[in-house]
Amino acid sequence: MKGIILLNGEPYAGEINADGALVYCCDGAYNWAKGKVRIDKNIGDFDSLSEVPYPVPEEIYPSEKNFTDSEIALIKLLEMGIGVIEIYGGGGGREDHFLGNLHLLYRAHASGAKCRMINGKSVLFPASGKIMLGEFCGKTLSVLPFGGSLHIIESAGLKYSYPDVISYGECRGISNICESGSAYVEVEGTALVIINEVDV
Repeated sequence: MKGIILLNGEPYAGEINADGALVYCCDGAYNWAKGKVRIDKNIGDFDSLSEVPYPVPEEIYPSEKNFTDSEIALIKLLEMGIGVIEIYGGGGGREDHFLGNLHLLYRAHASGAKCRMINGKSVLFPASGKIMLGEFCGKTLSVLPFGGSLHIIESAGLKYSYPDVISYGECRGISNICESGSAYVEVEGTALVIINEVDV
């Protein structure tokens, strides 16, 4: 089963395919998600809402807590063994929350789940090993170290080659171009892949 997390960042204007998915809506995301996509559970402290969401929350968390609403939603999905997770509404808004959402991508990856944050014109996801990029042919993309140095084993189908190592804190993986339907980069470590100008 796929899990979907809806967040209270920049409202997502595209279509969201919730077929066969478990959809968790976090707090103020309900303002843009209601009527747009089926919501299975509303999660959070609901300090960003002026109405009771539907379905009615099973639990209302205190506003002063150790976990963000999005973190609670991710933990619940991971505990259920959900292996594919999509996050919408994770960009824009407060920058601290956006950075926190990137950390959630890393947490999901470290837990063995495939997780993507899908924003208006970009897709972000963590990956290791051989990362196939052909579906993004013609798009600008960046491959950055995520959580530590990134060793580039080999790559193909991209306009620019990568150095052997991109250290954490370096920007040398920004702004490459996918030129082939069989493009890939193989890495040791964890990469944050950012695909730009995606029609999603």
